[in-house]
Amino acid sequence: MKWLGLGAVLLAAGCGPTPAAEYGEELFRDAALSESQYNSFSCATCHATTATPPAGKVYVGLSLHNVAARPHWWGGYETRLLDAVNFCYTAFMRGVTPLAPEDPKSRALYEYLVSLGPDAQAPAQPFTLVKDITDVPRGNASRGADVYKAACQECHGEPHTGKGRITELASILPEVAQDYGTLFPGVSPGLVFIEKVRHGRFFGVGGNMPPYSQQALSDQDLGALLEFLRL
Repeated sequence: MKWLGLGAVLLAAGCGPTPAAEYGEELFRDAALSESQYNSFSCATCHATTATPPAGKVYVGLSLHNVAARPHWWGGYETRLLDAVNFCYTAFMRGVTPLAPEDPKSRALYEYLVSLGPDAQAPAQPFTLVKDITDVPRGNASRGADVYKAACQECHGEPHTGKGRITELASILPEVAQDYGTLFPGVSPGLVFIEKVRHGRFFGVGGNMPPYSQQALSDQDLGALLEFLRL
């Protein structure tokens, strides 16, 4: 597997009495994998680990079933699994120093990722980011409420109050749109929201939010979400 590079082989990392894959799963589900005091994300925040994600949940990232057996990641931009992990680790989990190959945490995390799929080879997964932001037709508000609960509520909390949000750094929706006019004069609040959803933290708009690909969130569901939020 392409953790270090083509042909590299990693041995299981023994972390005291805990098997490597088990320790790796603990790291996967713990925001403390990143040492930043401002990080509230774990790998499990964004990624399912089964071939079919659980009903009622929209993950921003791809499922990690068979992830270690894929030929590349991030739509072909990363050809080593550790680089793909470190992209998430530094861009979204606020990690300052990328995980090193010899780090016991890296090695344990690798063993856990390998355990997520039985196949020696698996196809790359499509990951299409929207390059140029455009408005989308509004949809059904009831469907939008379901989309909010499945895709937004874990991080942003309940609409209007933010109750239960993952961190106080996560904006309260849709109230944050009241600031858009000052921050982005002349741009409709709905278009700013689409920018944040589709590009995440990139272009300095989305805080530390990962971007939703078209595979993760369709324009139809995005339009329903906008109707629910009245944006």
